[in-house]
Amino acid sequence: MKFVLKSLFVATLAMTSTMAISHNHSANVEQAVQSTERSAKNSARDEYRHPIETLSFFGLKPTMTVVEISPGGGWYSEILAPTLKDHGLYYAAHYPSDSSVGFYQRSLAGFKSKVAEDARFSKVKITEFLPLTHVDIAPAGTADMVLTFRNVHNWYMGKDKTGALSAFKAFYKALKPGGTLGVVEHRLAETRADEDQKTSGYMKQSYVVNLAKQAGFELVASSEVNANPKDTADHPKGVWTLPPSLRLGEQDAAKYKAIGESDRMTLKFKKPL
Repeated sequence: MKFVLKSLFVATLAMTSTMAISHNHSANVEQAVQSTERSAKNSARDEYRHPIETLSFFGLKPTMTVVEISPGGGWYSEILAPTLKDHGLYYAAHYPSDSSVGFYQRSLAGFKSKVAEDARFSKVKITEFLPLTHVDIAPAGTADMVLTFRNVHNWYMGKDKTGALSAFKAFYKALKPGGTLGVVEHRLAETRADEDQKTSGYMKQSYVVNLAKQAGFELVASSEVNANPKDTADHPKGVWTLPPSLRLGEQDAAKYKAIGESDRMTLKFKKPL
């Protein structure tokens, strides 16, 4: 009986410890999300991007080595950088410095300014990423997690259709065995024609899953945390018709604001052990 009670006590203690650690991980993310240092413009989009729930679903821990793909202006970086700053490592795989594309250069320059001037970004490591040409996003086999938010459609819509697979292979290379790939992407209904993916900015979930599997990943789980049933994904200017882009300007702006941001798939993959 003493042995049984001792075993139960040890098991309960271990469970309590695990719950405490899990709570601490969530607290780190929540603190970063709720920080007053985030811009009001970025915080306003939390209702559509659900950063706490999304990162919790992916299993983010502050001790991890994490790579974010194409962080742009740093919306998620404002959350990831401070969360990982003290005990983890954050790689921002940004646009290549040798690119001749003006938008890439401006975006990269803006991000570098944040890293240089904002204490929250002081330990961020900037690497370069572009499918097919710049794929060394982190030392091979060192990342616990790779995250990509609403990027797959850009690679699919590129001139070289192999770019998307090249991207996923780069993620696979960077991850440790057992590492996690988290993907958020605008979602097109499976009943729609494949042709609709070419210019709309929306992708079929089956396409993304198959792409990841081709690169060697296993699908672990999917979440509806970023779903939006109001989004019909059939707008005149594609996904950019909706907020925050509102490509039609004032035309039907109230209608599209009422829909909100796009319906999105949220997928968790694993690099096999």
